[in-house]
Amino acid sequence: MGARGHAGLRFVHVNLVARDWRRLARFYQEVFGCIPVPPERDYRGSALEAGTAVAGASLRGIHLRLPGDGSPTLEIFQYEPGIHHPAGPVNRTGFGHIAFATDDVPRMRQTVVEHGGSVVGDVVTLETSDGRRVTWTYVRDPEGNILELQSWTDADGSPSEP
Repeated sequence: MGARGHAGLRFVHVNLVARDWRRLARFYQEVFGCIPVPPERDYRGSALEAGTAVAGASLRGIHLRLPGDGSPTLEIFQYEPGIHHPAGPVNRTGFGHIAFATDDVPRMRQTVVEHGGSVVGDVVTLETSDGRRVTWTYVRDPEGNILELQSWTDADGSPSEP
């Protein structure tokens, strides 16, 4: 298999189940510049019920192209019936957060808050064993999903990649 993995395999999308898919999609478009990828989805019926194992399931939503070259999409779906649960802590098991790189972590943190998100922790800087630094913080989108905002620099302070 080698360093390239399985032939024909590629990462496509991450799904985020929303209480209000339109509101949440608007947040990601306004704050992170995500681009809608039509068509909007509107599924119901026996095939959806069979695939999801949810009796009476229906869903609506959209894919948003994430920022970056050749990026995958963020699929935001709203299910009926939906099961709502309180937002969990950053250290719960399972998928934890989505990370976005930015040139200005504090400014982007404020932008998230101004668009209905909230703060989880402080803006901090950690140093890796090779001397690079990552400045980061956790925030939540308007529905409580955790996002990481990060900015990397080399030991000399010049911008770096993760």
